[in-house]
Amino acid sequence: MARFHRLRVAAVDRLTDDSVALTLDVPPHLREEYRHLPGQHLALRRTADGQEIRRTYSICSPAPHGEAPSTLRVGVRLVEGGAFSTYALKEIDLGDELEVMTPAGRFTLPPAPGRYAAIVGGSGITPVLSIVSTLLAREPAARFCLIRSDRTTASTMFLEEVADLKDRYPERFQLVTVLSREEQQAGLPSGRLDQERLAGLLPALLPVEQVDGWFLCGPYGLVEGAERALRGLGVARARIHEEIFHVDAGTAPVVTAPAPAHSTVTARLDGRGGTWPVRLGESLLDTVLRNRADAPYACKGGVCGTCRAFLVSGEVRMDRNFALESEETEAGYVLACQSHPVTETVELDFDR
Repeated sequence: MARFHRLRVAAVDRLTDDSVALTLDVPPHLREEYRHLPGQHLALRRTADGQEIRRTYSICSPAPHGEAPSTLRVGVRLVEGGAFSTYALKEIDLGDELEVMTPAGRFTLPPAPGRYAAIVGGSGITPVLSIVSTLLAREPAARFCLIRSDRTTASTMFLEEVADLKDRYPERFQLVTVLSREEQQAGLPSGRLDQERLAGLLPALLPVEQVDGWFLCGPYGLVEGAERALRGLGVARARIHEEIFHVDAGTAPVVTAPAPAHSTVTARLDGRGGTWPVRLGESLLDTVLRNRADAPYACKGGVCGTCRAFLVSGEVRMDRNFALESEETEAGYVLACQSHPVTETVELDFDR
């Protein structure tokens, strides 16, 4: 089960005017708990004005090979009005201690031979930086094409780190940069990477049909447009992996279904179970949290997937789902933060 531990801030590196990278020290007795796959994320927690705030940030450092990690690095971009990102950029300093959940997430690529590609926007580079740096270092028979979209050069996160990868692996790493609000002296014209543009661009960059895995990460609009472009080019859904960082309110329709007048949820968590009544209108996660404060979650927005649970029995409706792959939902997994009971009894298993 995911758990929080206090980790010391070892470095705060300013990446752009509105983003920083935080390096966290992992003490020896916790290192195995923070062993991670390339592409996973951490939830950071703080309490402000009596309210608990959790936010999820992807690990950008390479995944460990052999020994567990002694440090972890995450990238944080300022979100307008963001309670945690504002704190991270303006207040966190060297030596501070942060409450950090152990790694989670399924937007991952264990190193394997093959051809891979990513389409990212803005801070969507963070998990992909871990994926590509781990892959190229540990798998000599792998190739990677990174297509990244940013507003301007000055707003581009991890510019030097990506350039270093290009210098180290010139034959196996292809980098394509598109700026939406700035003209480049060389390369592609400025503008957004929408579905239509990607549909024409991708076949000119690489053999689309030979790519073993596509990794899409960033704002909802970019990820949705990229998926549609790939499906239009004949890419199987199983080869497309997505992680959405920003979803505006009203971006996607909310699913509705009739709810029973009275319902209960039975949940198994960390080997222990319980049954509790669901209050009118609350999610199953909120019901469990009222009785088990250790229930896993990070965003409560249907984006991070931290609250994934197996639906043992009963029926639920999910308001939104931006985290689970279709094969996961078909196998019976749901997001507890977005799930509401449709039947009078529902049983969830967070341990599966």
